[in-house]
Amino acid sequence: MKKIALAIAGFVGSASAALAGGMAAPVMEMEPVIVEEAAGSSSSAGLIIPLILIALIAAAMSSSSTAE
Repeated sequence: MKKIALAIAGFVGSASAALAGGMAAPVMEMEPVIVEEAAGSSSSAGLIIPLILIALIAAAMSSSSTAE
């Protein structure tokens, strides 16, 4: 009889220890987001800065006047 009582006490003790932590919060795993950049036209990008510089030089030359 004592062996049965000890076995029951052991089962009860192990069951309460297994449930002592409570339920863990669910972990939501998100899939990685892949962002693709749109390919820009490189042909016009290389011309903008030189055109601006030419316009500035032309504006500077036209504004400077020689007094004759």
